[in-house]
Amino acid sequence: MSIAVRRWKDLPEEDQRRILSRSQSDITALEERVRPIIEAVRHEGDAALLRFTRDFDGVDLAGKGIAVDAEEFSDAAQLLSHEVRDALDFAIENVRRFHRSQVSHHMATVEVRPGIIASERITPISSVGLYVPSGRGSFPSMLYMLAVPAVLAEVPTIVVTTPPGADGTVDPAVLYAAQRCGVREVRRVGGAQAVAALALGTESVPAVRKVIGPGSAWVAAAKRLLADTVDVGLPAGPSESIVLADGEADPWLVALDLMIEAEHGSDSSALLVTDSPTLAKGVAAYVDHLLQDVPQPRRTYIEDVFSGYGGILITATTTEAVELVNRFAPEHLMIHSADPRALAAEITEASEVLLGPHSAFSLANYAAGANAILPTGGWAHTWGPVSVRDFQKSSSLVEITRDGYQAMRDHVIALADYEGFHTHAAALRLRHQERPF
Repeated sequence: MSIAVRRWKDLPEEDQRRILSRSQSDITALEERVRPIIEAVRHEGDAALLRFTRDFDGVDLAGKGIAVDAEEFSDAAQLLSHEVRDALDFAIENVRRFHRSQVSHHMATVEVRPGIIASERITPISSVGLYVPSGRGSFPSMLYMLAVPAVLAEVPTIVVTTPPGADGTVDPAVLYAAQRCGVREVRRVGGAQAVAALALGTESVPAVRKVIGPGSAWVAAAKRLLADTVDVGLPAGPSESIVLADGEADPWLVALDLMIEAEHGSDSSALLVTDSPTLAKGVAAYVDHLLQDVPQPRRTYIEDVFSGYGGILITATTTEAVELVNRFAPEHLMIHSADPRALAAEITEASEVLLGPHSAFSLANYAAGANAILPTGGWAHTWGPVSVRDFQKSSSLVEITRDGYQAMRDHVIALADYEGFHTHAAALRLRHQERPF
């Protein structure tokens, strides 16, 4: 195949909109197909989960059940090589070291004025569901990226849902990672039906207050439809990335990095944005060469991405390239340039910014410590990476002394009168008057 190489300014407005919106239109189109799945789970519970797992995943769970038992957990470590266990331990510890700094139990207290004391208390969300995908591969990294901050936040009830393998078992690396993170409640169910189960509850899956984790367009559609029922966390749909590069970049390294996020699936987005036609040409040639060694189905995913939501975009200047990145607001951004820190200072709309040719997406996805579960679909404009704070909530505590009351009373009465709130003002006007009876 030949990767699409286009000049941004020459693209029709419709094509520009399609690139910027990536898979969001696909998600919207799926909503009507997902709605009956949610209703079936609402009314049938586990029976619907078993049926959908059989119909969609080709797996009969009748003999195993939906909940993962202690024996499957105990077998998990024995099924993994030492290398994989060591790699998981290494990555989990890095993620734990990074997220530990986000933990906050203290109460920040401010004396707004003498006698007016306000503070904030941080407490964990009572229950959360962690969605760990596996439809296009095994993703224990998603498990620990979610579980580490949830455990550090001290969430009392943590439930993991993840699609089963062909034999009905759960990926042993996911179970090993769950144990290492301190999570034992795992359910073998995925897709839109898993999100519905976590939101609504079934016989085997407890309803939770929040569902968080990346997934397919089906999962993203289910979250949209259930957003009034449960907190669905940050929008985390199909993967997306931009490599921002100038003429000083090495086309071989750029090509390698450009292909990383593209192999997640055909609905992913992977773009090179550069002001250098020479670099674009070199990267395109290397991508064609590298694709020859990519096994299926990953090769097809990459080919689909580079003819769909991905490719190479050439801008007239570096300034235009930065403007395009900020408009796109990518999930993952990597900068290959002569001075990546200077260029990064101009990026305000990206959830993850990786600096320099050694900071490959692969390293950040697995083990750099910072969370790799990030907002997609342009939501980096208002959301950030998953953190301990995603599993906590805050409460305001206010205490007003007699002196504080006196200082506030007349000001608040004036504001309440202006807004037409009679009882707001009366509660202060009449507070110390003689009672009528």
